[in-house]
Amino acid sequence: MTVEVTDTNFEEVVLKSEKPVIVDFWAEWCGPCRMVGPILTDISDEYEGKVVVAKLDVDSNPNVTMKYGIRNIPTVLYFNNGEVVDKQVGAVPKENFLSKLEPII
Repeated sequence: MTVEVTDTNFEEVVLKSEKPVIVDFWAEWCGPCRMVGPILTDISDEYEGKVVVAKLDVDSNPNVTMKYGIRNIPTVLYFNNGEVVDKQVGAVPKENFLSKLEPII
């Protein structure tokens, strides 16, 4: 199950997580974002208990979006111990997301 994160709860959910976190920066109007969403939901289900998969709406949460320099969506950031350790921009196959996730689990 994916978790919604906002400017308000980002630090608590993502930066203080004891598990690796994938954050999907997306927007309702973004076509490629709608393609990535189901892939990340699958990953969330498959890696339940090992990884947190979070979604952040860039239109509603400008502070976190600006802090991480998100200019193109979808952008997926990979966090481990509160630090960004990898990044994926654009709609790509599931294997691409897994290849960046596996090393941090």
